[in-house]
Amino acid sequence: MSSPKRVLLAAPRGYCAGVDRAVVTVERALDTYGPPVYVRKQIVHNRHVVEDLEARGAVFVEELAEVPSGSTVVFSAHGVSPAVHAEAAARGLKTIDATCPLVTKVHKEASRFAADDIEILLIGHAGHEEVEGTTGEAPEHITLVQHPDDVDGVEVKDPTKVAWLSQTTLSVDETYETVTRLREKFPLLMDPPSDDICYATQNRQSAVKQLAPGCDLVIVVGSRNSSNSVRLVEVALEAGAKASHRVDNAGEIDEAWLDGVDSVGVTSGASVPDELVQGVLDFLVARGFPPATEERLTEENLVFALPPELRKDIAAHGSRA
Repeated sequence: MSSPKRVLLAAPRGYCAGVDRAVVTVERALDTYGPPVYVRKQIVHNRHVVEDLEARGAVFVEELAEVPSGSTVVFSAHGVSPAVHAEAAARGLKTIDATCPLVTKVHKEASRFAADDIEILLIGHAGHEEVEGTTGEAPEHITLVQHPDDVDGVEVKDPTKVAWLSQTTLSVDETYETVTRLREKFPLLMDPPSDDICYATQNRQSAVKQLAPGCDLVIVVGSRNSSNSVRLVEVALEAGAKASHRVDNAGEIDEAWLDGVDSVGVTSGASVPDELVQGVLDFLVARGFPPATEERLTEENLVFALPPELRKDIAAHGSRA
């Protein structure tokens, strides 16, 4: 006889403070300046959020060359290099920097290490916008390390002057495995002043670890290009879930995944609006599963202020109204 069906909903999940700030930045920029407002790259890695903002008048571009001179452009939550800031200034663009403050912290750490002529081993994924932005702070000082197995091939000029930094959205466990291997090779390896992996990434991974061992299936809501969402699938499997899949929304769930499944865990990446998670819960209820029970690991109360350049214009705009 099968066990009673159940659905466990991980918490914290979904929007983090940096994502919320970035999305609201674009919304308020549209309200303040009127459309179009240009956004370099996806403001956050979620296609539903991007499509919603496009419908309101945001124009997403890959590079600044696509932005007409004199226009307003928002930089995404993932951060940009100093070269991008310089290009925007040279083209007379009005810029609003929606970089997550936790990513900005990593940029500043890279600049400080480089100023002291310390080589930086940046743990992250090649091609990710956050990695490109951080590398741009000190390209001659930074070497990318993508995986623990890459450590054997890492060479530095002076093993007494080397430090590590990381992309903020990585798997906590894999990052520390990489750091451990780096420290074995470079015993004098310096740490960043504080942990680079963001609080939201850690909390979402810890919440999944808490519920995964009791789940036949864990469904992670998040887009394919969302690093932290992809990591949640890996974390769920490593923590003991029998299966785990990432979906953008309920429409991507394969009903075959539910065959023989009694317990389902549900979570979402840090750039996912909660209505997409609710869609998955409704899908499960329609197929005989009970309403979800939330398993809350911790409360998150962090809020980031909007970019100062936008706050100033909102205040001025209000005084003219």
